[in-house]
Amino acid sequence: MKLRSIFTNSFGILISRVTGLGRDVLMASALGASVWSDMFFVAFKLPNLFRRIFAEGAFTQAFMPSFVASRHKGVFATAILLRFLLFLIAVSLCITFFPEPITKLLAWGWDGKQIAQTAPMTAINFWYLDLIFIVTFFATLLQYREHFATTAMSTALLNISMISALWFYMKEDPKTVAYAVSFAVLVGGVLQVAAHLIALHRFKLDGLLLGGWRHRNDTKRDITEETRHFQSLFLPGILGNSTPQISAFVDTILATFLMTGSVSFLFYANRVFQLPLAIIAIATATVLFPAVSKALKNGDETKAYENLNQAFWLLAFLLGAAMLGGMLLAEPIVWLLFERGKFTQAETLHTVTVLQMYMIGLLPFGLAKLFSLFLYASHRHRKAAKIAVYSLIASVTSSLILMHPLGAAGLALAGSIGGWVLFVFTVKEVGTQRFLSIVRSRRSFYFIAVMIPLALLFYFLNGWLVGLIR
Repeated sequence: MKLRSIFTNSFGILISRVTGLGRDVLMASALGASVWSDMFFVAFKLPNLFRRIFAEGAFTQAFMPSFVASRHKGVFATAILLRFLLFLIAVSLCITFFPEPITKLLAWGWDGKQIAQTAPMTAINFWYLDLIFIVTFFATLLQYREHFATTAMSTALLNISMISALWFYMKEDPKTVAYAVSFAVLVGGVLQVAAHLIALHRFKLDGLLLGGWRHRNDTKRDITEETRHFQSLFLPGILGNSTPQISAFVDTILATFLMTGSVSFLFYANRVFQLPLAIIAIATATVLFPAVSKALKNGDETKAYENLNQAFWLLAFLLGAAMLGGMLLAEPIVWLLFERGKFTQAETLHTVTVLQMYMIGLLPFGLAKLFSLFLYASHRHRKAAKIAVYSLIASVTSSLILMHPLGAAGLALAGSIGGWVLFVFTVKEVGTQRFLSIVRSRRSFYFIAVMIPLALLFYFLNGWLVGLIR
């Protein structure tokens, strides 16, 4: 297992997530959990959904196996880039001219006036999707060369752009702040593309794409089968790897039927939840995937599953500690990050319960991401998609049942239930016996021996900290 690459990737993601939290702190201070914060988050929801789907592995896990197997890598890569980009530009133009229908789709519970106010921001934010696809495509090529740092840290550029807008416009009226942040999203996307272009040139991958463009007609017949194979993997890969994002997307829609601020409670709590998930689970999976794909393609299953065994325990200890910390220290965490300006104590308490429900699903979501690598590397994308459907059904059904008695916290708990369903079925597909062989080791005893005193420590620490801040 490539620990150095994992920690490098984790550090880069940590920088991005820390700047993201800084952005959210300023957002909470400038807009609180208000009507305008809800409107911005709804407008940003769709491009942010696809950012997470693309950037956190769904596109890569469909593209990488096909790219590794391709005999004409430059032509194949160029063909995929152009097809996706032309499609996204066409969709973005449609959203620009007709933003209200898609906004209504995102916020069923809002009235016509609120939809009309949000629609222009939806049109602005949607163009970020085109930019983030380019970033993700370039990032996949860099991952093939086992370079992860640029992609891991590039989200910081988006966050810095948004932080700058919030800083300059914080004292303006809420509408001006929301529009300034929307335009800052596009500026951040352009900066991310620029950073990846520099990295591509450094690794001489720009030559691969230019060569693919020049020779696209010479090998057109040769790559037809390769592109068809990719297309057969892409949609199942997107569905199989995007259950948490789709579930969160549905929860945002359902939250518009709840009390004002519910969309914001979910957003702020999910931001905290995503931090350990990204720097531990996503960073590890991103680094391991190219190595696992190459090992399975070469028939070296022993090497592939050695990586699984080592990564499992790394994730179990780190995610287990983060899960306990997030649940037992939720109030001090939310207070420290968000309670200032227009974000009040009451809003903190709402966000705390949502965060605690999200944290129940941290460990299963992280481990499911690890085990799913073997489904994608062995081209079992349809199996992964089928499992994702089970998880999504469990999550949405639970959301509908829990949203009224528990509010936004019920939506977060439903997402965690979906995470456990995803984990159980993914492990079953990869191999229950293989999973049992991993947990039947001395490390299981060490895991329990560490988690119990850690839980007690966090419990008493929470009582002391809450006493100080209240």
